Amino acid sequence: MKVASVLVPLPVQEAFDYAVPDGMDLSRGDQVDVPLGPRFLRGIVSDVFETTGSNRKLKSVERKASDPFLPLGTVDFVEWAARWTLNPPGEMASRALRGLRAPRPKPERRVRRIGMRQPQRATTARTAVLEALQNRSMTAADLARAAAVSTGVVKGLVDEGVLEVFEVEAIAAFDRPRPDHAPIVLNPDQAASAKAMAGAAVAGGFAPFLLDGITGSGKTETYLEAAAELLAAKPDAQVLILLPEIALTQALIERITNRFGAAPAEWHSGVTPPRRRQVWEAVRAGRCNIVVGARSALFLPYVNLSLIVVDEEHDGSYKQEEGLVYHGRDLAVARARIENATVVLASATPSLETLWNAQQGRYRWLKLRTRHGVAVLPDIALVDLRQNPPDPQTWLSHTLREEIGANLAKGEQSLLFLNRRGYAPVVLCRACGHRLTSPDTDSWLVEHRYSGRLVCHLTGFSMPKPKACPACGTEDTLVSVGPGVERVEEEVRQLFPEARTAVFSSDTVPDAEAARALITSMAEGEIDILVATQAAAKGHNFPRLTLVGVVDADLGLRGGDLRAAERTYQLLAQATGRAGRADKPGRAFLQTWTPEHPVLEALAANDREAFVAAEMAEREMGSLPPYGRLTALILSSENGQALEKAARELAAAIPNAERLEVYGPADAPLALVRGRRRKRLLVRADRDVNMQAFLRAWLGRIKIPASVRLTVDVDPYSFL
Repeated sequence: MKVASVLVPLPVQEAFDYAVPDGMDLSRGDQVDVPLGPRFLRGIVSDVFETTGSNRKLKSVERKASDPFLPLGTVDFVEWAARWTLNPPGEMASRALRGLRAPRPKPERRVRRIGMRQPQRATTARTAVLEALQNRSMTAADLARAAAVSTGVVKGLVDEGVLEVFEVEAIAAFDRPRPDHAPIVLNPDQAASAKAMAGAAVAGGFAPFLLDGITGSGKTETYLEAAAELLAAKPDAQVLILLPEIALTQALIERITNRFGAAPAEWHSGVTPPRRRQVWEAVRAGRCNIVVGARSALFLPYVNLSLIVVDEEHDGSYKQEEGLVYHGRDLAVARARIENATVVLASATPSLETLWNAQQGRYRWLKLRTRHGVAVLPDIALVDLRQNPPDPQTWLSHTLREEIGANLAKGEQSLLFLNRRGYAPVVLCRACGHRLTSPDTDSWLVEHRYSGRLVCHLTGFSMPKPKACPACGTEDTLVSVGPGVERVEEEVRQLFPEARTAVFSSDTVPDAEAARALITSMAEGEIDILVATQAAAKGHNFPRLTLVGVVDADLGLRGGDLRAAERTYQLLAQATGRAGRADKPGRAFLQTWTPEHPVLEALAANDREAFVAAEMAEREMGSLPPYGRLTALILSSENGQALEKAARELAAAIPNAERLEVYGPADAPLALVRGRRRKRLLVRADRDVNMQAFLRAWLGRIKIPASVRLTVDVDPYSFL
C-alpha cells in the first residue's frame, strides 16, 4: 500500500498519514485535499512511501490539487523552520500557500478590432485609434492614451461594431531586469564587495556574507550591482531583498527600477490579496526575477533562488512575535543554505550574533568604511542635561534650541528623534495618583492629541480622554506626563513658528503611500524640522539634513532587557547617521542624563569596536547569545488557577540536562494582556547544546490544558 504523509494547517507537531488511491501519482510537494473529521483540508505532501500493512485503517487522499506543487527547496525550508522554531509544520507550510489562497484578480477588459471593419465616419480621432491599435488588443484607457484621444472615441467604435470588448485573465507581467540598463559607478571597496558577492552567487553553493558599511557608505548600490552581475550571468536567477519596514519598500523599488529598467515584485501586508496571488504565481513559474518584501517573502515558492539580501539585518522588526514565532534573518540564512544560495546580511550596525559569526569565519566579512562620494560621518556631541536642563515642562535643551535655530538660518534641515509615539506616554490623576491603563492589560494608555484619544500601543485599544479620573471620579485632574513626538512637535512649533514642521511615526504615516509622500517632501526640502520615531531612522536618505537631535538618548537603556545596550547603540547610530549624507557635513546632539554611560561614550567617540568588545565580554561571562542560546516559554490563560497549575506542572517536568538552566516560572513583566494572565520561563543553554531536542523531550512529558496557551520563542528578542 502506498501512503502519503501530509502536512495539514493544524497545531500538531507531525504530518498525518493517508492512503494513496490506486492510479493517483503523488510526490513530495504536491498539494492535496484530505479528509479530517467532517471536512476537507488542503495539505502539502511531505513524503510518499510503501508499507506492507497497518494495524489502523487509513483514510484516503481525496484528490490531488490542480494547483502547482511546491518546489522541493520550499518544502525542505518550511519543515526545517518548523523543527527549529518548534512551530507546527503544517501551519508553517501553509505560509507557503498563503499567496495562492488569495482571490484571483478580476479579468481585464480589453478591446480588439473585428476583422477589417471600418467606421461609417472616419474622423481623425477614429483613424488615430485604429492606427494605434493595429492587430493588438489593449485596454480602452491605454488605447485612448496611445492615440491621444478621449475614451469616448474608443467607446463609439465599440458601439458601432468596429471594435469589440473581451475579457482576459489578468496575469502579472514582470519585465526581465536588464543588468546593463544603468550601471552604478562604485568606489573600490564597493566594487570589490559586489564582485565577491556576485562571484559566490554565480558559482552556486551556500555562501553567507556580512556587508558591514557605515551609514551612507552605499550598501544598497553595492548589493544591487552584485545582483546585476548575477543576472547577467544567470538570467533566470531569482533575487530576494528583505526589508524590515514597509515604509522602506517604495524607495528601494524606485532604485531597482531605475537600475534595471524594470520594477521588481513587491510582497508585504500592504499588497492587495489579488496582487499577492499574481506575485506568488509569477515566482513559482520563474517569471519574476527580483522580489522586495517583508520577512514573509521567505515563504514564496522560488524555483531558482540564488541571492538573498537581508537589509538592516540588525533590525528587531525581522522577529515575528505573534502567531508563528520566528526570526526572519535566521530563516533567511537557513533558506540560503537549503537552496545553495548566497545570503548577504547588510547593516551599518550589525547584530552581535552576526558579528560573532563573521569573527568566527562563518560569514565572509565585507567592510565599507567610508561614505559614498564626499560625505563624511556626522560629529556627535553629548548634551549633559544635568548641566544644561530644559526649561520646566519643555524637552529641548538650550543647546539644542540654538543649534536648530542656526540650522534654520542656514536653510538646512533638522531631525529631532524620540522613539516614543503619541503626545505623552503616561496619563495620571493628580488627586489620587491613578495611572490609566488599557482594560484587561497592564499596558499604560498613551495620549494622542492628534486624535484626542488614549491608545494602548500593545493591544490597539483606544478611548476618548475622560474628563474625570476613572478611579476617584475627580474632574479635570488627569495630566500628561513625559513627552512623545507630538508633544515635541508642539514645543518646536512654539519655538520656531516660521519653520515647516512635520511628524514621522506610524500614527502619522499609517500606510506605505503616506510614508512615501512624507519621505519625498523631506527629501525635496519641503520640511524644515522633522520630529520622528525610529520610522525615520532606517535607511532613508535626506540630502539636505545636517542636524540630528536625540531628545532622550537614555530611553532605550532603561530596564533589564538583555539587548537594551545593543539595541540603543544601533538605533542611535542609525538615527544620527541620517545627517550629513551629501556635500554638507552633519552634526548630532544627544540629550542625556547619563553621559558617562558606555553606549553613549562609544557613540560620541564613533568607536563601535570598543562598544562591541565590552558588550561581547559581558555576554560571554553570562554565556548569553551569541555565546549561549536562549528560549522563552510563555504561558497565558484567562483562568488564573489553570495558569498557575500548568506552570507548576511544566516546571516539575523539566528533564535533567547538563550545561543548561531553566529560570522561572515567574510573572511576565506585562502580566496581563488582553485579559490573559501571563507567566514566563527562560531556558539558557551552552551553544553546542541541542536546545530543540531538550524542548521536545520536555514538552512531550506534559499535556497543556486547552484553557492555557503555550508559546515557544526560540532566541527571544522581547522579554516582556
